[in-house]
Amino acid sequence: MYQQVSGQPKQEPENQSAATGFSTSYSSSAPYSADNYSYQQPPLSLPKPPVEWSTGLCGCFSDFKNCCITCWCPCITFGQVAEIVDKGSTSCGASGALYTLICCVNCCGCFYSCFYRSKMRQQHNLMGNNCLDCLTHCFCEICALCQEYRELENRGFDMVIGWHGNVEQRSRGVAMSVTAPTVEEGMSR
Repeated sequence: MYQQVSGQPKQEPENQSAATGFSTSYSSSAPYSADNYSYQQPPLSLPKPPVEWSTGLCGCFSDFKNCCITCWCPCITFGQVAEIVDKGSTSCGASGALYTLICCVNCCGCFYSCFYRSKMRQQHNLMGNNCLDCLTHCFCEICALCQEYRELENRGFDMVIGWHGNVEQRSRGVAMSVTAPTVEEGMSR
């Protein structure tokens, strides 16, 4: 690099980078020249800022049915949330049973469920952090499970039909109805 001389701007040799001083040009006699191959760097994408939860922690009473189910049998709500968060790799029944077993053995199902809150928060870019997730589940387990259930419902998941039902529903583009199959009455010959 050259020093500034008598008020003239600083000049750089044409084959050196200003930041590193290394050569940036290629020889035209090389079999592979920079003109033959162009590489464009993908534009830098900044991470999206986290979004608020769609409902508050104490918004349990907006969905009274879910609030009652979660209050009396939190394993059902947890199982439904875990199946959606795990994208169908574990079933609602298996997750709910494991949650119940942990609660019966050491009364600390909240530590298990807080991991799912963190996983869900990361999947959907929701505000919060791991410490807050743990504290929320330790002190407000029922409200936390209800909030997660409502969040997934507000994001378009039908919690009753589970992950595979939601995938099938979205792939067909048809709303599925949750009804029992019809049964013929009486015998016929």
